[in-house]
Amino acid sequence: MQILLSIFFMLTLALPVAAQDLATVLNANRDQIVQPSRTSIGPVIDAIANSGDPAVRDVLAAWEGRRLAVRQADGAFVIADGDRLTDLRGAALPAADVTVLRPNAGVRGLIASALVQFQLTDPDPVARGAARDAIARNAAPEHLPLVREALANGSDADLARLERLLTLRFDPDPAARVVAIQGFGATLSLDVRAALNPLLATRRVAAFDEPVGNIARILSVADLGREGAYDLLVQANLAPARLTPNDAHRALVANIVNGQVAGVPVAALDTAEAREGAYSALEAAGTVPTAATEAEVDSILDRAHFADVYVEPDAVVTDAARAALLGIQAKLGAMQAADLALDALSLASIYFLAAIGLAITFGVMRVINMAHGDFIMMGAYTGYVVQQIVPDRTLSLVVALPLAFLVTFAAGVVLERLVIRHLYHRPLETLLATFGVSIMLQQLAKNIFGTQARPLTAPDWLSGSWALNDIVGISWIRVAIFVLALLFLGLYLFIMRRTRLGLEVRAVQQNPTMAASMGISPNRINMLAFGLGSGIAGIAGVAIGLFAQVTSELGQQYIVQSFMTVVVGGVGNIFGTLAGAALIGFLQKGIEWLNPSNTLAAQTYMILFIIIFIQFRPRGIIALKGRAAGD
Repeated sequence: MQILLSIFFMLTLALPVAAQDLATVLNANRDQIVQPSRTSIGPVIDAIANSGDPAVRDVLAAWEGRRLAVRQADGAFVIADGDRLTDLRGAALPAADVTVLRPNAGVRGLIASALVQFQLTDPDPVARGAARDAIARNAAPEHLPLVREALANGSDADLARLERLLTLRFDPDPAARVVAIQGFGATLSLDVRAALNPLLATRRVAAFDEPVGNIARILSVADLGREGAYDLLVQANLAPARLTPNDAHRALVANIVNGQVAGVPVAALDTAEAREGAYSALEAAGTVPTAATEAEVDSILDRAHFADVYVEPDAVVTDAARAALLGIQAKLGAMQAADLALDALSLASIYFLAAIGLAITFGVMRVINMAHGDFIMMGAYTGYVVQQIVPDRTLSLVVALPLAFLVTFAAGVVLERLVIRHLYHRPLETLLATFGVSIMLQQLAKNIFGTQARPLTAPDWLSGSWALNDIVGISWIRVAIFVLALLFLGLYLFIMRRTRLGLEVRAVQQNPTMAASMGISPNRINMLAFGLGSGIAGIAGVAIGLFAQVTSELGQQYIVQSFMTVVVGGVGNIFGTLAGAALIGFLQKGIEWLNPSNTLAAQTYMILFIIIFIQFRPRGIIALKGRAAGD
């Protein structure tokens, strides 16, 4: 019973003593707390954090959140939460005039670091996550025992990962650091690379003895250059500054006495050796600062040694870090190649989607339709108009896709009936006529929608991206376009090979006269085929508008690539169009990777390549054979 009373008595005394300690620390450092400086406030924050008072966490949090205040009446530290005042322990206080302390961002960062030890064991997962982030941003050796202590109180995968990152950097045991490094393997995470790179940081040293330490590389004077090597010696206080001709001249002129310098007549100082000798005499007399002549520089450099030395003193740790980074670099290169291939595949699917309609109008019907890009533009604007009427993004997309097909199908039929059908077998005039129609459609779009880009917003389920890791990723919109391109490839093959329309189109393409004699109307087939190609262009416009700006010039950005895709792949062959899109997409991305700062140059190189390619393979990658090839 006596023991219990003693414990109770000690506990009742402990709380006021701790509060007194915190109040004492605050009052003792009042000036620095009221007007803190990032360069000097660190010890004060440490003293507060180590006071052992249960209110420390609340006080530091209030200070960081700019809620710690000084009551003007008596100078007491209080916590101000709006109009509500409490003392340091949270007891309510009557309203009073206070001065709220507003530490700057640098001081708040130091306070946040001090709060970490309390937040790591906070039952709130958000607070624990904030503590982990704070340590990751500004890791220090003293964080390692705090993290390990928190980890001992409960399993946390993120905290365990942070402990390994801190171990590989700050653990005093090299073996533990090597185990931590090897435990990460060839992971591509940015935080692991950020932790490993400082381990291989080096500093350049100069010495007259053999360099000591964890040497990364022995350097010669040739590696550094004569001036650079000597400057290292000067910076290390191992050699005097070099005597430049101008400095020597000024020193000699300043010490001319009775027509002599250090006993040497001025007239005799007509050679470099004589001037250096006079300067050495002045140097020996203490008249001028010590400086090295060129001969002395060479002599000093002959005796010097230079090296790059790791900042990390343990060679075992640097070897493990270097091996880990080499593995990461190899994997990083492979992932970058995969990411580039994914980008190229995405671009190829966009080109294929834009060109698949042209594969019908140009590839099958041999009609050079320069207005094809404007049908893509019409489809994109159709999607924009539908979104203005149907707010739901998903529903608007469901409505816009078939509606864009119908609109551009109708436009294509009208164009074929009014212009194209009068110009069959006259490709040059078809080109000029459709080019005029293209200009007219662009101007019409400007008159209706203006020159500003119009938004065509993708549904939420298409936002974001699919990320395999920190390197490889692709947006869901591009994935959707890839899938849409495959669907249209299947639809094209089904229509052309499994339907009567496809059979009649192929018949009219190969021999219109024979097809007509079999009861097929070439005019009707041409009209439907042209409308089908235009309608597919409209759907492509909706898809492209989801990630590109919808303007009247949208189609012009794809018309050249569409024609190149069809021509390079092989006119009249859908698989040729697919191969052409893949070739152009991968080629463009490859050139952009080699010359990332100049996309215009990439376009130019790509066109030059295609011109050369066509010279050697005029019928494209997959040329039609037999009767289908025509003449």
